[in-house]
Amino acid sequence: MVFDIIGMLIIGLIVGLLARFLVPGKDPMGCVGTTLLGVAGSVIGGFVYQAFTGTRTEQGYVRPGFLVSLIGAIILVLLFRAIRKPRRTP
Repeated sequence: MVFDIIGMLIIGLIVGLLARFLVPGKDPMGCVGTTLLGVAGSVIGGFVYQAFTGTRTEQGYVRPGFLVSLIGAIILVLLFRAIRKPRRTP
């Protein structure tokens, strides 16, 4: 159980970093935000994968592959940038 959570956070950090690297531009996000972005991207990617493939599990969630997690995180980066208001520099 503990190793699952640690593994999820490590993979989330890697996926979040890759998503931010692949989508050019600045994001005022630290290490924790990047990790949460990657984990959330994985969750969203899992639900999208489940919707398109019809795969079901007893827990109701499918563990997506690395690529599906990355696509979900990229979508979140783009949504984050679209929602976030640009800051003015004085």
